[in-house]
Amino acid sequence: MRLLLNWILSALALWIVSRVVPGFVVHGAFAALIAAVVIGLVNATLGLFIKIVTFPLTIVTLGIFWFVINAVMIELASMFVPGFHIMSFGAAFWGGIVLSIVNMLLKWLVMPAKG
Repeated sequence: MRLLLNWILSALALWIVSRVVPGFVVHGAFAALIAAVVIGLVNATLGLFIKIVTFPLTIVTLGIFWFVINAVMIELASMFVPGFHIMSFGAAFWGGIVLSIVNMLLKWLVMPAKG
């Protein structure tokens, strides 16, 4: 049940980002749900590998390079999902930052930490 809620919240976060960031386009709920899965899979596989390989560069840039990696992963995911389009690298860059913040806030609101 928690996995399903996490998936729905990620799709909602994508939809919110598409309304806030110009050039970050999601056409409908189905596209948002599929994009959430694809972004998760890309980040868990290729994204993890790239973050490990570029770790020295990430250290030199004080972590800022991870935003670039996230933008590339979002653009890559948009190539596979119909109805999910990224118009420019800037949209992917800012969309990735806003997506992280919105996703974190939604999960904090809906799934409070166990304590």
